[in-house]
Amino acid sequence: MKKTIGFLGLFLLAAGFFQSCEDQDDKLSVSAGLEVQNFIWKGLNTYYLWKEDVPDLADDRFASQKDLEAFLRGYPDPFDLFDHLRVNESIDRFSFMVSDYSQVENLFAGVSKSNGVDFGLKYRPGSTTDVFGWVRYILPGSDAATKDIRRGDIFYAIDGTPLTVSNYQQLLAQDTYTLNLADFDGGNLTPNGRSITLTKAQLTENPVYIKKVIEQGGNKIGYLMYNGFTADFDPQLNDAFGEFKAAGVTHLVLDLRYNSGGSVRTASRLASMITGQFNGELFSKQQWNPDLQAYFEENNPSDLAVNFVNSIGSSGINSLNLNKVYILTTKSTASASELVINGLKPYITVVQIGDVTVGKNVGSVTLYDSPDFGRDGRSTKHKYAMQPIVIKMINADDFGDYQDGITPTIAQLEDFDNLGTLGETTEPYLNTALTLIAGGGRRPVPTPAVVTHPFRDTRSMRRFGTDMYIETPTSLGRR
Repeated sequence: MKKTIGFLGLFLLAAGFFQSCEDQDDKLSVSAGLEVQNFIWKGLNTYYLWKEDVPDLADDRFASQKDLEAFLRGYPDPFDLFDHLRVNESIDRFSFMVSDYSQVENLFAGVSKSNGVDFGLKYRPGSTTDVFGWVRYILPGSDAATKDIRRGDIFYAIDGTPLTVSNYQQLLAQDTYTLNLADFDGGNLTPNGRSITLTKAQLTENPVYIKKVIEQGGNKIGYLMYNGFTADFDPQLNDAFGEFKAAGVTHLVLDLRYNSGGSVRTASRLASMITGQFNGELFSKQQWNPDLQAYFEENNPSDLAVNFVNSIGSSGINSLNLNKVYILTTKSTASASELVINGLKPYITVVQIGDVTVGKNVGSVTLYDSPDFGRDGRSTKHKYAMQPIVIKMINADDFGDYQDGITPTIAQLEDFDNLGTLGETTEPYLNTALTLIAGGGRRPVPTPAVVTHPFRDTRSMRRFGTDMYIETPTSLGRR
């Protein structure tokens, strides 16, 4: 599936962005050695969401290609130029660039190098420099799946070196390493003598991690743990809802606690599987930079809309037609996961259980160095690609200001003293949802004896790990 959008590209740049009387050929030619820098500036000048806030991206900043190149020569390192042309990280936390676009393409497909341990890193109680890791779940078919390691295991060191905010990246980047395990004893990490050696390999993760039907109190409840909006696995997601539908499920608990996002299109499809009664209605809207927003509104405003749908290609979507959904979240729940929550709220009741989400209300697109910034015809001289933020997403009520995260209906934290087994009715998060479904009302949610603070997790450590991306708006492709 194509993951980039069709683009206005150099046509727009040549037609209006350089207000000079130079020859068209001069505007489009690029001096040797500046191909990457030229690609970076023109791509961001066209698509970057915060273009208006970066003076060096202004349409009238350079009178000619020669003036632009004089500026670009001041940035021999392409990454320095990319960073210079971004707004402050307090606003843009997510745009990035890679020197090899295959990194992004693999992540789109759910492929990464992994030993199979999905983990979180937290600060040690009372410290701002020392961290420890805990296992959230194990990927099937991985090296870890063959070892004695499971959800809830704590590791304080790697290869005997205690983890800190300064060394965790280097230690965890190794292809093979040994986790040194500990017990979480009232907030104290006590080494227990256990260690597990793990080796990474290319692994494709099916984001449909757990699907099951729970019969309780006369209710048939679907439980789905879904860990990534990976478009290549949309058929498997639809199959899971097909099983729920065939079983007569009338309630759904959607577990997005470790889901850091992905495809906007998949988000709309998931929302359509949960509902079904809103086919063709607005799920969410895209807001671009002023130049592109004006272009869309004039030429094809329908391309700004992401609607509820009833099919995936030629296959019908399996919809449950629910008017309420229970969604489990943590501080690792991001982007497309948040889009589902925000997009559903104008239509049905969303009961959110857990912690405040990340707060990623913006999306990106892959830009290649090609005549139209798409994948086809990309440069053979280098493999640089950008993943800049290009849109903000808002719902049918025009709300999208959740950059500080979405606050849960019922606040609950995962507790190392009682993590439970994912998918089991006694697991604390799921149990809270089941209690509400059974009509038990809001019961007191226990607070962990020791509250720990998150630092990083498997996905936030990975390039593109928490991104939300869009596919092809057809009117740009026709431009």
